[in-house]
Amino acid sequence: MTQTFSPELESYSLSEWKQGYDSQPHEDDYEITEIEGQIPADLSGTLFRNGPGLLDIAGTPIHHPFDGDGMISAFTFQNGKVHFRNRFVQTEAYQQEQAQQKILYRGVFGTQKPGGLLNNIFDVRLKNIANTNVIHWGDKLLALWEAAEPHSLNPNTLETNGIDYLGDILKPGDSFSAHPWIDPSCEMDGGDPCLVNFAISPGISSKITIFELAPDGKLLRRHSHSIPGFSFIHDFAITPNYCIFFQNAVSFNPLPFLFGMSGAGECVEFQPTKPTRVVVIPRDPNNRNVKTFEVSSGFVFHHANAFEKDEKIYIDSIAYASLPQVQPNTNYKEVDFNSLDPGQLWRFNFNLATGEVNKKLVEPRCCEFPTIHPEKVGRDYRYLYIGAGHKDTGRNAPLQAILKLDWQTGETQTHSFAHHGYVSEPIFVPKPGSAQEDEGWVLTLVYNGQNHRSTLAVLDAQNIEGEAVALLHLKRHIPYGLHGSWSDKVFSKTSAS
Repeated sequence: MTQTFSPELESYSLSEWKQGYDSQPHEDDYEITEIEGQIPADLSGTLFRNGPGLLDIAGTPIHHPFDGDGMISAFTFQNGKVHFRNRFVQTEAYQQEQAQQKILYRGVFGTQKPGGLLNNIFDVRLKNIANTNVIHWGDKLLALWEAAEPHSLNPNTLETNGIDYLGDILKPGDSFSAHPWIDPSCEMDGGDPCLVNFAISPGISSKITIFELAPDGKLLRRHSHSIPGFSFIHDFAITPNYCIFFQNAVSFNPLPFLFGMSGAGECVEFQPTKPTRVVVIPRDPNNRNVKTFEVSSGFVFHHANAFEKDEKIYIDSIAYASLPQVQPNTNYKEVDFNSLDPGQLWRFNFNLATGEVNKKLVEPRCCEFPTIHPEKVGRDYRYLYIGAGHKDTGRNAPLQAILKLDWQTGETQTHSFAHHGYVSEPIFVPKPGSAQEDEGWVLTLVYNGQNHRSTLAVLDAQNIEGEAVALLHLKRHIPYGLHGSWSDKVFSKTSAS
C-alpha cells in the first residue's frame, strides 16, 4: 500500500476520497483472515473506534458527516488473531428514524427535517448521535458525543445498554465531552490514574465544568467556572495541576437556527480579527486562581499534549489559520482542499509568572488527530504520532500518512498509504514490558478508495517509515471516523460467556 509519487502529481483521487463517506449499514462479526504480514503475538487487547456510520437516512443524505449516527468498531487482538465487529449505537433517535425510514431530527451541522421551514422552525431538540469517541472506563464502554450524555455499551458484544448518567454524576440533559484524558498518575490521588473530562454550557458567558473520575467510575472532583463570552470548545489538555482550554474566537447568532433555516453549527462564525483566549484552570477545586492568556487568532480542534516546565505550561496543538463557516447550501463531498487552510502543529508556551506567551510552528505539513504514549499524558514527552498529508505542499489535503515526530532531535518519519489510502486517527499501543517511549505499535484504520474497503494497519512505532507489521483487510469499508481508544482487556463474546 506504500507508494512514491513525483511532485507534480496529486497523491489522491477526489472521486475515490468521496467514497469514504458512503454509509455502511451492515453490522459484521467475524475473524479477520485476509492479512498481510504477521500480527504480533504480544499485541493483546481491544481497539475501539467511533464515527458516523450512516451518512444518509433511508436514502436522504445528511448535510454534514458530523450529523451521522454513531457506529462503534471493535478489533479484538488475542493470540496472534484479530476479531472484528461493528454495531450502531442504538440511540432513541436512531431507532425512531430507522423504524420510520425518514429524517425526524435536525442536525447540529445543518441536516434539516423534510417539510421546509414550517417543519423545522423552533424545533431545537438535539439528536444524541453518540458518534465522536468511545472509551472503556469504570468497567463501562461509553460512546461519547459532546453535546449530551454518554451511551453505555456491552464491551463484549457492542450492544447498547442506553444512556448512562455515570451513577448520579450527570442529570438528564447534561453534556459530557467527547475528549476525556486519562491522567496516568494523579498526584491528588496518591499516584492512581484518573479520567479527566469537561462539559461546557455556552452562552453570553460560558460555564466550564470539570469532572475527575476514579478507575472504578466514582466521582473524585467536580468544579465549575464561568468565563466571559460564547465558547465553542471541542478539546482541552491537562497537566498534573491544570486543565487548559482554547476559547476560539467565534461568534454565534442563534436566530437562523431558531427559525429553522440553519443548524446550530452553521450559526458559528470564525472571527479572524479577534484573539484566541487560553483559559488555564487549576485541577484542585480549592484553587480558584484561573489564569487567562491571549494568542493571535486561529482555530484549534485538537491538542496533542501539555506539560509543565520552569513555571511555564507548554501545549502542542493543531491550529488552523482560518475556519470556513459551514454553509447551508454546500455539499461536504465537493470540497476544494486547495482553498482551505491546513491544520498545522504548533507549540505554545505560557509563562504563569509573567504572563508572557510564545508560539512556534513545528510541522507545516497538513496534519490532524495527534496521539502519544498514554503514560506521557500531561508530561514532557519525546514522540508524537499524527495523521498527515502524503507530502508537505503547504496546502490542505486528505490525511494519507502517519507522521512520527521526535521532539528531542526534530526528526520526522512518515508512512504513506497514498495513492489510494486515507488514514484515521492513529492510536499508540505500548509493547508489554517496554522500556523506551516509542517501543510499541501504531494502529490506524485506512480506507482504500480503489477497492472501497478498509484495512487496519499495524505499524512499528520505532520504525514508522518501514513496512507495516501487519495489514488486516476488512470485508467492507468503515466510513471516515473520528476518535477511538485502546484497552488492554480482551473483549469478546467468548470472554463474556
